[in-house]
Amino acid sequence: MKNKSHTPLVNYHSHTYRCKHATGEVVEFVNAASEAGLEIFGVSDHAAFPDDRWPDVRMRYEELDDYVEAVRAAQRSVPQVQVLLGMECEYVPEFKNYLQDELLGKRQFDYLIGAGHYTPHKGDWLSSFTELNCKPHLKSYTEHLCQMMESKLFAFIAHPDIFGCTNFEWNAYLNACSREILRTAEETQTPLEINGNGLRKKYLKNSDGFRPPYPWRPFWELASEFNIKVVCNSDCHLPNEVVAGISENLELANTLRLELADLSHLSPG
Repeated sequence: MKNKSHTPLVNYHSHTYRCKHATGEVVEFVNAASEAGLEIFGVSDHAAFPDDRWPDVRMRYEELDDYVEAVRAAQRSVPQVQVLLGMECEYVPEFKNYLQDELLGKRQFDYLIGAGHYTPHKGDWLSSFTELNCKPHLKSYTEHLCQMMESKLFAFIAHPDIFGCTNFEWNAYLNACSREILRTAEETQTPLEINGNGLRKKYLKNSDGFRPPYPWRPFWELASEFNIKVVCNSDCHLPNEVVAGISENLELANTLRLELADLSHLSPG
């Protein structure tokens, strides 16, 4: 892993109560980040869309102004941490202009994270946590992630190995899908995230014993064959998780000699 002499402690992936499956307001996370010694903390709640899709697990569009102001207020009140305004987004092609022109443009978000929690398949959306357990669904997920990276909207892609939630044994088809994802990441120069939240989920059992649903080591071993960069985040949903999993995933990156992405360009000024 190629690093500068000083690798700052950073986390670009966090959620607040607005997503309905996290707890805590922005300032609580930022205060916890300060106490944990983080130099950069990105607030990246799940994206609000103008049509309020997935309302049970996403911010509503009418909450967007309040979310932006909460991040701006935390930037002012906790100046010892560089707080960034972000959003974790599904890639919905009909809303590409919304992501590009309103969030990154008019509202001046510092960055967007691309994520495939849902997979478009035959006119519907599958849950990527529970339904990527057959070849057609995995093919759709792979195509979706590649399209996401090719859009050039996203600073990095969250938990690309989320298919580990529903596939217990590594196989040739997973290898082929992963190679396509990694090849596109290399071609588009899009960093991929080694995500800490998977380490806090229920471990799965396979022939090698117990493992987290993600990060799934075979994916990242394969990643070492490509010229890609990685980001290690906690994906925190509680203030006390602001650095959870980061050290473990930095160690994984170091062991596999994966290069850390430099995202300093996301910081204003």
